[in-house]
Amino acid sequence: MTRLSRRGFLAASAASAASLLLPARARATTDGFALTATTRVIEVNGRAATVMGLLNAQGGLGLTLDPGQRFRTDLTNALDIETIVHWHGQIPPNAQDGVPNTNPMLKPGETRAYDFAARPGTFWMHSHIPEQEIGLLAAPLIVRRPEEITADRQEVVMFLHDFAFRAPAEVLAEVTGGTAMDHSKMDHSAMPMNAAPMTGGKSGGMAGMMMGGAHDMSGMAMDLNDFDFDAYLANDRTLDDPDVIAVERGGRVRLRVINGASMTAFWIDLGAGTGRLVAVDGEPVAPLAGARFSAAPAQRLDIEIDLPADGAALPVLALREGARERTGIILAPKGAAVPRIAGLSEADHPPVSGDMRQELALCAMAPLPDRPVQNGQMVMLAGSMQPYVWTIDGQTWDTRVPVAAKSGERVELMFHNMSMMAHPMHLHGHVFQVIEVNGTRFAGAMRDTVHVPAMGSVTIAFDAGEPAPWMLHCHQMGHLASGMMTELAVTA
Repeated sequence: MTRLSRRGFLAASAASAASLLLPARARATTDGFALTATTRVIEVNGRAATVMGLLNAQGGLGLTLDPGQRFRTDLTNALDIETIVHWHGQIPPNAQDGVPNTNPMLKPGETRAYDFAARPGTFWMHSHIPEQEIGLLAAPLIVRRPEEITADRQEVVMFLHDFAFRAPAEVLAEVTGGTAMDHSKMDHSAMPMNAAPMTGGKSGGMAGMMMGGAHDMSGMAMDLNDFDFDAYLANDRTLDDPDVIAVERGGRVRLRVINGASMTAFWIDLGAGTGRLVAVDGEPVAPLAGARFSAAPAQRLDIEIDLPADGAALPVLALREGARERTGIILAPKGAAVPRIAGLSEADHPPVSGDMRQELALCAMAPLPDRPVQNGQMVMLAGSMQPYVWTIDGQTWDTRVPVAAKSGERVELMFHNMSMMAHPMHLHGHVFQVIEVNGTRFAGAMRDTVHVPAMGSVTIAFDAGEPAPWMLHCHQMGHLASGMMTELAVTA
């Protein structure tokens, strides 16, 4: 029997697939899944903490869908504040994307129906209000493929958070120095879609970028972390009381890692274990062997792990980049001794930001079909710590100039980062292929979130989808809250 965590961290839904003929607003709640945005109490380093969460009907976090099931959900806001929940990596109609630029906020006590075709893979759901994501209003969203049902391996979810005992609004205010905007009161009016595409003539990027060091090519130190959180959580737990998951001796595990941290990149370290990275952001890749894999905020990793034949427990750790803090889970066969692991390593972990070797090694199993590029543009990322303001093409959200595209076009966007921090860039409503890193052209992974290195560049390709304004932003909450957010304005 598959066990996802000791506390039922990711409870499977009891609902079964059905013929879906009615629009979401017309259906009955008993036909689908129920989700509730609410508060809950967890224990962090021996202290009780009230946090937010997205609970299913069984009281667990998040949803698991079987192959072919639609995402057919009633979301109830049981908080005393407005919220809006985004289905990260899924491609619903724009009106169901869960973002405050195009969707109305969900008022306290309100229930809203969602109904769309679910994409298979490892995804997650989270509030699109930065303070609420910092407050842990997030959960896994797993959509299984048919072959995953029959595979001889156990599925385990490892959901990562950064956590502070202080109120999320206080954390964000300290990080941004008061420059954060109120995303619950965003202007919903349309902005001019007058961004002129730049065809051809792309720069070569920063081909000399050092990989693995926290410096740019000039030797200037990169900024890695904006805030020191009180704890780093894996499945709501720290290493003083980790999630110990029962596994079979010598068996195989598909580990679904979701970096739901608001501002933190991690290394996923298998220690003595052997693993193969088989999917990123829900999209299959050619297996990449290793014992340590990187995950920027909002990215997901599916890692196949061969468990020790001797029946020893296997810790899987998430190492905070550029620091000593770590968290993790322990995979333990029956009778195995569970090791005690300190929450601090003996030395700082290397930076994830700037190390693009993993990205360059990834190869999509189902890449974009070859076709001519019809719309090529450069998107400039910039900003500074003092004052704390982060921009796209020199603009913050209030003065944004959307990136223009026509539905059906093959689009290439180069993210050219002129700042000293890396930026996990997320595009809503689309899946894209990474095709260039720091001037090196290659056929990379399909993704929805890509980490753009400091003083470097990443180019993505995609086919423009539904005509609508789709969010395009950095998924580091301090950067998003202080301006690094715009729209991909797709027209018919």
